[in-house]
This record gives sequence, C-alpha cells and structure tokens, in this order.
Amino acid sequence: MTLSAFIFDVDGTLADTERDGHRVAFNQAFSEAGLDWRWDEELYGALLAVTGGKERMRHYLDRYRPDWVRPADLDGLIARLHAAKTRHYTKLLAQGGIPLRPGVARLLTRRVPPVSGSPSPPLRPRKMSLCCLSTRSRRRQLPGSR
Repeated sequence: MTLSAFIFDVDGTLADTERDGHRVAFNQAFSEAGLDWRWDEELYGALLAVTGGKERMRHYLDRYRPDWVRPADLDGLIARLHAAKTRHYTKLLAQGGIPLRPGVARLLTRRVPPVSGSPSPPLRPRKMSLCCLSTRSRRRQLPGSR
C-alpha cells in the first residue's frame, strides 16, 4: 500500500514538544525574569495534569512554592512569563532545538503531504472533525466537530 497522506493529530506527535520544547522554554522565561524556578522533567510531568501554561504556573506557585511572595500584579507577571515562554518556544522550533522522535525524519523525507489536526497550519481533509487546543491557549472547536 502506498501512502497518499499522513495525519498528525496532537502536539507531541513529531517531537516531545512538552519535555524538549515547552518545559525548556518555561525555564528560559523564568531565568530571563530572574526567578529561581526550574522545572525538571519529573516536576513538569506532574504539572502537565494542569491544562494551560498560565494555569500551570499558578498551580506551581500554589502547590510547590506556597511561601514565594506574590507580587501585587501576579496576573501580569504570569502573562509576561507566558509571552516570554512562547517567544523562547518559537525560537527553539525555528532553530531546530526540539529533536524529532525516532523515525519521523525518515517519514517526512517521503514525498507524502502531511495533514495536520492542528488549527495551524490549516491543512485538513474536508470531512475531518476535530476539537483542538489552539496555540493561543484557548480552547477552540473547529467547524463540523462535536
């Protein structure tokens, strides 16, 4: 059988974007802001039970750093940290700093068009129904999904 297309359904299919991308980018944002927060793989694995980067940071403070003195504008700090994390993550992606999973490079070198289950890029079969989490940290339901 010849492949005519392949579909990537979720973040982390091509690379471990959580461990090697988002976690690293969070740590870069924390360091850049002068914070002593560091999320190792084990801690980040536990933090993934919380959906959303901003929510994850707030949970981290509540659960793992209850004695850390919160600034008056905690929401603003979290928003700035999240924006910095996104900037660092985008830079990691652009520089090839997130390694592909085994076998992915070989698959991508085949002349088969990829189809993404993500809202970006919007390359999808016409009849596919999906519910995705947008890269802008808000849930989004695509047309035709349930």
